[in-house]
Amino acid sequence: MPCFPSPIGRRERYRIHGESMTHPPQVHLRAAHAGDTAQILSFIRELADYEQLAHEVVADEATLATQLFGDQPAAEVVIAEVDGQPAGFALFFHNFSTFLGQRGLYLEDLYVKPEFRGLGLGRRLMIHLAQLALARDCGRFEWWVLDWNAPAIAFYRELGAQPMDEWTVQRVTGDALAALAARDPAAR
Repeated sequence: MPCFPSPIGRRERYRIHGESMTHPPQVHLRAAHAGDTAQILSFIRELADYEQLAHEVVADEATLATQLFGDQPAAEVVIAEVDGQPAGFALFFHNFSTFLGQRGLYLEDLYVKPEFRGLGLGRRLMIHLAQLALARDCGRFEWWVLDWNAPAIAFYRELGAQPMDEWTVQRVTGDALAALAARDPAAR
């Protein structure tokens, strides 16, 4: 993936980790590899902490390595780097729309570390995924956002995303998933 200079205007505005820089930061997007597993888990934990869901993270490096880089990867990851430092990521996978008769691209996680925000990394990751969706003949690019996350919602609206307010997410997990799987299909 190409390396892009940051779109920030004046030199005095180049700031990372609170330090002023004399050159535009170099942003690079790349596909993750197995050696990135620890960093991906770190991003996931930071995102979960921000979303006040840290207690729900049970993933570990071994599980992620198998699920992301094993024989049948369940998802893909794009890492955003700034001057060679990991700054953010997007984790995504394909779903399928029966109505469209096409697969879609589903964004599970998008996260940029606080010290790298304001450099346009989230926008670059979203544009990259939209381009990838089109290149893979996807009919949709979609994701969820927590209803209290006003900055993210505003960001997504600015990108042209439309809310799916008429849909309600349903989930079965943990013991409820095991109980459903154990049910007798003939029983009511």
